Amino acid sequence: MQFKKIYLEKIGATIELTAFAPEGKTAEFHAMLHVEPRGENFQQQFSRIRQAETDLLGTEGLKDAKPVFKRYFLSDATNQRPLMEQDETCTVSYIQQPPLDNSKVAEWLYLQSGTEVIPNADRLRSTIVRHNGYEHVWTMGMTTGEGSSYGQTEHLLVEYAKLLEDYKMTVEENCVRTWFFVRDVDTQYKGLVVARWENFTLHGLTPETHYVASTGIGGNPADPKALIQLGCYALKGFKPEQQRYLYAATHLNRTSEYGVTFERGTLLQFGDRNHAIISGTASINMKGEVEHVGDIEKQTRRMWENVEKLLEEAEMTMNDAVQIIVYLRDGSDYETVRSMFQEKYPNIPTVFTLAPVCRPAWLIEMECMAIRPAQNDGFSDF
Repeated sequence: MQFKKIYLEKIGATIELTAFAPEGKTAEFHAMLHVEPRGENFQQQFSRIRQAETDLLGTEGLKDAKPVFKRYFLSDATNQRPLMEQDETCTVSYIQQPPLDNSKVAEWLYLQSGTEVIPNADRLRSTIVRHNGYEHVWTMGMTTGEGSSYGQTEHLLVEYAKLLEDYKMTVEENCVRTWFFVRDVDTQYKGLVVARWENFTLHGLTPETHYVASTGIGGNPADPKALIQLGCYALKGFKPEQQRYLYAATHLNRTSEYGVTFERGTLLQFGDRNHAIISGTASINMKGEVEHVGDIEKQTRRMWENVEKLLEEAEMTMNDAVQIIVYLRDGSDYETVRSMFQEKYPNIPTVFTLAPVCRPAWLIEMECMAIRPAQNDGFSDF
């Protein structure tokens, strides 16, 4: 794993980059792009972050890399999204989760080289990646403007299942990761929870089978009528034994015990590498209780401990992490938390956003992905 921080002084942008690029194999890159505020309007900041992306793609080692997906973290999605041209390079998520560095926009960019990458592959503008018999389908930014949070969640999950049918996939067999962004999470989250539970039950996803790694967090879609925004990753062409779920039962309980339906984490095993996908994780104990109510520093440390235990179950550590997203309920905690992360995980590309967690007592949540070299005989390379 290679970590690099690139400061582009002329345009006032910083790129935090991880590269997993074994010789002769598929290379994967995760980048977090940040711009200095400089007192500018959104269009000026967005132009600079796009220039930073162009500069990154022109660097040695990334000239053949193609975008798989992008997520833009915006300070005012309703007004800013119309100012952004349609991106044809890959599937894109635009969500109002203001970057806490006082800028108006930050970007998470995932790239690959050595694979066939097909953007805008279907009616939902998914990106398809094909290689070694695998078909990866990344579908971001799904919304609808009609109905309650329950109705919108139900509609989006039904539409997503129909999309997977087009690829001869199913939610229960192929969906690996979801993101649910919820407008006013304190009041609208319950509708999401009930609709997801009912939909997953229809697909045979139960406490006795499995669920899907997921983040459910506060975030405003660009459409003011949209209460829910959904993003998904599905994988076809793998054997059931290539996927297993991460529980960290010494530290965490099963989510179904407190009425929600997601896995704490998922391990995907390929011939040449393992991927760990860690769901949104907060300061919670093995009874499902919030730990350290009101104390941001202690909640942060317990959250780290939980994530590290999940990775340990995957035979990984945070040294294998390729990106982190940190969600804070109270923006005034940013400087404290940023300093803690810089000391603990100084090299990992990280973005800090304002996004309330699904329980008001949780002050912070994080998610991450990790990659580790492996030799898994009997499985095709990534």
